[in-house]
Amino acid sequence: MAEAVLIDLFGLKLNSQKNCHQTLLKTLNAVQYHHAAKAKFLCIMCCSNISYERDGEQDNCELETGNGLSALLKEFEIVSCPSMAACLYTIKQKIDERNLSSIKVIVPRHRKALMKAFIDQLFTDVYNFEFEDLQVTLRGGLFKQSIEINIITAQELREIQNEIETFLRSLPALRGELTIITSPLIPDIFIHGFTTRTGGISYIPTLSSFNLFSSSKRRDPKAVVQENLRRLANAAGFNMEKFYRIKTHHSNDIWIMGRKEPDSYDGITTNQRGVTIAALGADCIPIVFADPVKKACGVAHAGWKGTLLGVAMATVNAMIAEYGCSLEDIVVVLGPSVGPCCFTLPRESAEAFHNLHPACVQLFDSPNPYIDIRKATRILLERGGILPRNIQDQNQDLNLCTSCHPDKFFSHVRDGLNFGTQIGFISIRE
Repeated sequence: MAEAVLIDLFGLKLNSQKNCHQTLLKTLNAVQYHHAAKAKFLCIMCCSNISYERDGEQDNCELETGNGLSALLKEFEIVSCPSMAACLYTIKQKIDERNLSSIKVIVPRHRKALMKAFIDQLFTDVYNFEFEDLQVTLRGGLFKQSIEINIITAQELREIQNEIETFLRSLPALRGELTIITSPLIPDIFIHGFTTRTGGISYIPTLSSFNLFSSSKRRDPKAVVQENLRRLANAAGFNMEKFYRIKTHHSNDIWIMGRKEPDSYDGITTNQRGVTIAALGADCIPIVFADPVKKACGVAHAGWKGTLLGVAMATVNAMIAEYGCSLEDIVVVLGPSVGPCCFTLPRESAEAFHNLHPACVQLFDSPNPYIDIRKATRILLERGGILPRNIQDQNQDLNLCTSCHPDKFFSHVRDGLNFGTQIGFISIRE
């Protein structure tokens, strides 16, 4: 049973002829009868400012009330916006406010492919959609069953994407201004930084607002994440068309850019100018590496497994082997991560950190000791030959615990499975 029902009247002419209202009344009555008891959201999508033209036909929306419609419409929330993108995004917000995921869309057959294309761009696999045909009027004011259009052309898809991008660009930043944390250790020949959670457009509470990762398990679609990334690129000064995120597997595999890209990896290195590489973080450490002498850089994602597997030194060793970097020239900056105040592991997993150095573990004799992955990372880097003065893991906001600071950072430990993601990024200026 659907939790939400959406009736698509966008761009349709619903005139005052008796048979038109009878058909609409029949549809609304059927929705109310079958869904009102269990559905938590009944919605009509309508717009009068913009219409779509397909196959030479252009339809305008005129939603008039009368002949019993007024009373029935009170049971439905009407969303009217100047574009399809704005309408569906507004409806998505209302669905997300109610934490719903099962949605029935009653849509004219000739608009079904268009509707599905918009939904594919604005929703993720968290949501389950089913579609039902709606009788509509196309010309002459008479309702009829229209012909279903099954294909969206490449040009039409690009127009849909452009409409969505234009709308998302118009949205205000949430939770404050975009903030980028930088380190004085990294010289100006590089563009680098670590993001916080402010200044983006993501509105889901645990993703708000500068979420930079989309997946099938989260409610933030790629279009929203791309808009957040666009704002970051503009603020930091890098080219988002040459932006690469790690493909996390909690391992020590490194992609040396220019070679074949692995299916998954937790580190990237490059010496290509103008290419921005990024490590994800939401408790795990996003680590940035820079060699100003050989003009090379790298990033790594270090969770507790990757830390023990030596992903930080694996990134360093890749820079040495590929670009001829020297240990004494490489600087390393650890981005914000969960602190030993909030991160625990079962005792059998904590034992490996205790063996690395007892200072990495607190309350070791407890069933779930507290782990300091930042200290463990510094110890492994120093043992690998990185100069202590070339490692920054303190100062500014870098050493703030992500779990303890919900105003600044996302946190998997704190927020659960639907958590947001910040990044550490670096590129060599062109």
